[in-house]
Amino acid sequence: MTKYQEEHELPKIGQFEMSIFIKMVICSLIGIFSFFITFEWNGKTSILIDHIVSAFTTFTPALVNGYVLILLVLGAFYPFVRKKWNTSKVNMVLSIFKIGGLVAGVMLIFGFGPAWLFNPDIGPFLLEKLIKPVGLVIPIGSVFLALLVCYGLLEFIGVLMQPVMKPIFKTPGRSAVDAVASFVGSYSVGLILTNRVYKEGKYTARESAIIATGFSTVSATFMVVVAKTLDLMEYWNLFFWVTLVVTFVVTAITARIYPLNKIKDEYYEGSTPQPEKIIKNDRLKVAWTEAVEATKSNPSLSRNLYIHLKDGFIMAMGVIPSILSIGLLGMVLAIYTPLFDWLAYIFAPFTYLLQIPDPMLTAKALSLSIAEMFLPAMIVTEAVLVTKFIVAVVSISAILFFSAVIPVILSTDIPLSIRQMIIIWFERVVLTLIFVTPIAFILF
Repeated sequence: MTKYQEEHELPKIGQFEMSIFIKMVICSLIGIFSFFITFEWNGKTSILIDHIVSAFTTFTPALVNGYVLILLVLGAFYPFVRKKWNTSKVNMVLSIFKIGGLVAGVMLIFGFGPAWLFNPDIGPFLLEKLIKPVGLVIPIGSVFLALLVCYGLLEFIGVLMQPVMKPIFKTPGRSAVDAVASFVGSYSVGLILTNRVYKEGKYTARESAIIATGFSTVSATFMVVVAKTLDLMEYWNLFFWVTLVVTFVVTAITARIYPLNKIKDEYYEGSTPQPEKIIKNDRLKVAWTEAVEATKSNPSLSRNLYIHLKDGFIMAMGVIPSILSIGLLGMVLAIYTPLFDWLAYIFAPFTYLLQIPDPMLTAKALSLSIAEMFLPAMIVTEAVLVTKFIVAVVSISAILFFSAVIPVILSTDIPLSIRQMIIIWFERVVLTLIFVTPIAFILF
């Protein structure tokens, strides 16, 4: 037995506290149940998190209104209190949008303002179908995500996925953790993790760019909101797994084409390069060891849940005002101006060629995804099921949008420009459309 194998020998139950093993199993199973198992409650079939959110909005509407108002106020002034609003042009613009979101939210909640704001397809729709669900889903989902991602499951999957990451995605095996953390957790957490690992010399510039633009999707909690908006919760597991597979297939392609293939494959300047050690033997044992160590290194369960609830609240506070303002701007431009009708012609050849129902409406929805990932769903709420499914998957798989992900990437050291990200967004939309359309026709 090699020294490496001895160091990573599979722990037996007697070699560590039984409580660690029980915590690993129970917490991971609860996390899996919360996100992937649908059941009927109150005449509705959905996952646990969606049932909890629905209960709040149905039985405590006044409380939810007050909670959303608090999120808007705190979120709008947070950048100014932290003195980060003027650290970059992007932050300045987003901070202004957040103030605009607060103003719009106050008018909607208290029922005063211009008539166009109270158009049922604009203000009330955004507030009821987007802002309230997102404001509740993020912190509630964060609590259950702590159970899913903090008790060994991510590390276990990460080690097992090492043999496929490099040949398929051209990234190290450790990036599997980034991928899963982003997809079931948070793009912001994933991007922070990617940036830190890049600056430590464990990713090259190209690898970090592939991870940032290929794995940093909105979380499963955001996906729930999209599915709810489009009445897809009945097909939640189909939606989730199709989106996951299509997103990663598209990432495997974009990693090989311009502009990602032209980014220098060099380590961060000033860092000590730390290429990943290749695990060739006893992979299951190593995966188990990593999972155990991750579980042991966690704070207490109550502390961990509190940290994730706090982080979820701060994230909700940060995105709610900007989503409302950018979403409002996008909806106004979509309804009252021909801007996105013109942009729709970029995607129209693809939607007509693929024979998607409502091809121009679909093309318009796709063009909106660059502004905010929720906007496409709002455009196709009355469309047929196939169209709604296609647009829902594309809105997640496109990854890049100006209300959140692009500004976060620009705030990191990952070497990506706005121009490069717009090109990658277009590539991802078209490729996702090509892959998901036949799947949607087969399923529905």
